[in-house]
Amino acid sequence: MNKNPFKDIIASEEVLREICGNPGELVKNKTITYLDEHCQQFIARSGLIFMSTSNRSGSCDVSPRGDGEGFVHVVDQQHLVIPERPGNRRFDSLLNILSNPHIGLIFVIPGLDETLRINGRAAIIQDRDLMTQMQAQGKTPKLGIAVTVEECYMHCGKAFKRSHTWEPESWPAKEQLPKPARIIAAHAGKLGVTEDEVARSLKETYEKRLY
Repeated sequence: MNKNPFKDIIASEEVLREICGNPGELVKNKTITYLDEHCQQFIARSGLIFMSTSNRSGSCDVSPRGDGEGFVHVVDQQHLVIPERPGNRRFDSLLNILSNPHIGLIFVIPGLDETLRINGRAAIIQDRDLMTQMQAQGKTPKLGIAVTVEECYMHCGKAFKRSHTWEPESWPAKEQLPKPARIIAAHAGKLGVTEDEVARSLKETYEKRLY
């Protein structure tokens, strides 16, 4: 096992607060426990979320989910449903939910630095009535991730401002971007697949199996 390279590890909230301070009154009081009209309007404009889950032992996963804006269905002020579109069938998030229902969501709207964070408890459902309401491209999802909302709050936009995410002039040139097919081929080296083979597989998946 490699030696831990990290020094000066913070091991208590007391030390953390001493270094970084405490939240202001606005931050401490901005959390609500239901989907009010503002949260629902935000969700209706969001086409991308990041979903955090963990299993019962604490191993974590963060997975993106995306579709047309408003793809997450709000049932009422306490409940929402995320359609489960076709993926790689690893089911990291779904297996975590079966083991541990706690879930965290970040809703993103392109061009907006602030995000909406929602925490709660999740379950996997087959509810045909709800699934029918979330059809896309003529396809009905087989499953949905049903979330019972426990916390909602706006998160400031510092991360997006620092990263210049919504500023195209700051984006790297396309030829400078990492090559996903090359990375996958390297990581799956024992299979002997080539970069071109992976690229063709990705292209087919994106063109034929999005829904």
